[in-house]
Amino acid sequence: MRKKLIAANWKMHKTPGEAVAFVREFTALIPRHDRDEIAIVPPFISLSATLEAVRGSQIAVGAQNMYWQKEGAFTGEISAAMLVAIGCQKVIVGHCERRQYFGESDVDVNRKLRSALQDGLKAIVCIGESLQERESGLTERVLSRQLATILCQISSSDVNNFCIAYEPVWAIGTGKTATPEMAAEAHAFIRNEVAKALGDGAAPRLRILYGGSVKPENATALMSNEEIDGALVGSASLDPKSFATIVEW
Repeated sequence: MRKKLIAANWKMHKTPGEAVAFVREFTALIPRHDRDEIAIVPPFISLSATLEAVRGSQIAVGAQNMYWQKEGAFTGEISAAMLVAIGCQKVIVGHCERRQYFGESDVDVNRKLRSALQDGLKAIVCIGESLQERESGLTERVLSRQLATILCQISSSDVNNFCIAYEPVWAIGTGKTATPEMAAEAHAFIRNEVAKALGDGAAPRLRILYGGSVKPENATALMSNEEIDGALVGSASLDPKSFATIVEW
């Protein structure tokens, strides 16, 4: 039985003070929750404050991005080793906004995943198709192509240290959500592709999250599906009451 992971991706929101205030209110709303794993992923500037605020709880903290080199002349970048050094446990790689606005490729995502695993960070690896690709019947072709590159040089023993987040690009920040059936179908396809790449024994252990306009109103329907192993939550995670409702689905 795969334990679900519900992660809050705050994107470019919340100062350190706002992050601390969120954690205080949020943790008070879920005092005994242990059914699911919970993670908060703030912007870099608020990582230390969030790590301090969640100390003593079961909440994990992750970063929204990283670079694959350990150190060097890469102005503006942060390495996996640096994130581990301050106490981060997770990192998001390959989010569609990184791909769209900063030109990240599947090769880049693979490099980041391998670097994260080498330094002990658990990665949330994002994949997904655009609206045009879905309407053209290309969803499976796109997912297969993304996974073939991203899983290169990844072994079956790594599956406990990363998860896949299926995020249809057309559902990110749009208010449109894949139905539970659509998400489950994509997740089943992804798991089958993982089995081809990493072996039949690895695929059942891999958690596959759904991301894309997850909100309190649809969380229960999505999370109740056995193919969906959690959620990567965007805008609905910025309010502690909203995120607590999703966590308590």
